[in-house]
Amino acid sequence: MTVRTRFAPSPTGYLHIGGARTALFSWLYARKHGGRFVLRIEDTDLERSTAESVNAILEGMTWLGLEYDEGPFYQTERFDRYKEVIQQLLDQGDAYYCYCSKEELDTMREEQMANKQKPRYNGKCRDSAEPREGVEPVIRFRNPSDGEVVIDDLIKGKVVIKNSELDDLVIARPDGSPTYNLTVVVDDADMKMDYVIRGDDHLNNTPRQINILKALNIEPPKYAHVPMILGGDGKRLSKRHGAVSVMSYREEGFLPEVVLNYLVRLGWSHGDQEVFSLDEMINLFSLEGCNKAASTFNQEKLLWLNHQYIMNSDPAHVAHHLSYHLGNIDIDPTDGPGILEVIKAQSEKAKTLVDLAKVCEFYYRDPTEYNAKSAKKAFAGDAANVLAELHDAMDVMTGWSREEIHSTLESVVNKLEVGFGKVGMPARLAITGGAPSPDLDLVIYLVGKEACLRRFSQAIEFIKAAA
Repeated sequence: MTVRTRFAPSPTGYLHIGGARTALFSWLYARKHGGRFVLRIEDTDLERSTAESVNAILEGMTWLGLEYDEGPFYQTERFDRYKEVIQQLLDQGDAYYCYCSKEELDTMREEQMANKQKPRYNGKCRDSAEPREGVEPVIRFRNPSDGEVVIDDLIKGKVVIKNSELDDLVIARPDGSPTYNLTVVVDDADMKMDYVIRGDDHLNNTPRQINILKALNIEPPKYAHVPMILGGDGKRLSKRHGAVSVMSYREEGFLPEVVLNYLVRLGWSHGDQEVFSLDEMINLFSLEGCNKAASTFNQEKLLWLNHQYIMNSDPAHVAHHLSYHLGNIDIDPTDGPGILEVIKAQSEKAKTLVDLAKVCEFYYRDPTEYNAKSAKKAFAGDAANVLAELHDAMDVMTGWSREEIHSTLESVVNKLEVGFGKVGMPARLAITGGAPSPDLDLVIYLVGKEACLRRFSQAIEFIKAAA
């Protein structure tokens, strides 16, 4: 039997971290078992669902690389099917029309709360309900009044809910449109979902959905409810903790596989391993390895992981994602030294791709200013004459290897009879403007002869003007 999983977001906002983790776990489970991963857009909330949100979800899935095998399916295209199932439940006696007004329901709830009872529908229209003039009825599912629902949750273990704790939920609104608990049941059945992996905020819906499936004589899927993600203060993850759009992580300079690696560790573990390739995630992932307790989001750990990936990934892969951030600061990496060599030189100095773009900038653009603190020290004393000597010595160089550049630097040091720092410091600042950089001979080699000579002259003018 082919394993079938799904991700079913509501397009009422961006794809956030919690949703992305649910999608990842479902995707990994399908990939590990050679199954099918389905994307379903649950857009029946016509007032809140937007095309922009749909696009944001699709864009986030694409950036993360969570490709789906089927879909996207849209619930708004399946209203006829839902109507058919609702009518079937009515005909079977497993659903009924409810004419209770909003005022009556509010009063019912207030009285129950005053009596310290759980607020719920009291079944007033369950056995007999006369149509009322001016009242458009809802349709409620007739939940069993006795017995219990047993959920053999693949993460939480056995969960037992008494039917007496459940009320008769609304499955169709006054305008006839279906509600979430009805549509999700029909879709999971029609799409032959055998594994439903989702956040544990849906756990209270599961017994209701199982009862509807049983009324339709359909075998329920296996459920796995993933614990929620908390912020560092122990409260549910929100924007102030970093629960922003998945695409904002692209804007902040994270690699997509870093986000996946971090998300897989938010609720799942394999020993003490922290860094996983995508193949390792697929091969090692299991629902049994998921935590039963909530996970805590840690921005510092995410940054640490991003730094590891930037340093250790194939420079060509980093360059692919870095190009977006270079474009944001108007840098064309084809107009200057090879970007792969620049990435190798600078990768240790950046935790994000935004940082990496900034520390790569000086390779492609002359400094427009110098770090004030560095300039006070590096451009002091005889720095202008030192840079003039360097300019003249490099101007006559016929080769441009790191070895030849190092020899030229040493020749200037020997000629001026000074320590290497007296030459290296002003040279580095003139070339980089004060940006973090590796060995000086490598910096000079990558920046190139013409640009270095130009920057030495520019720095000399700056020093003279300041004096």
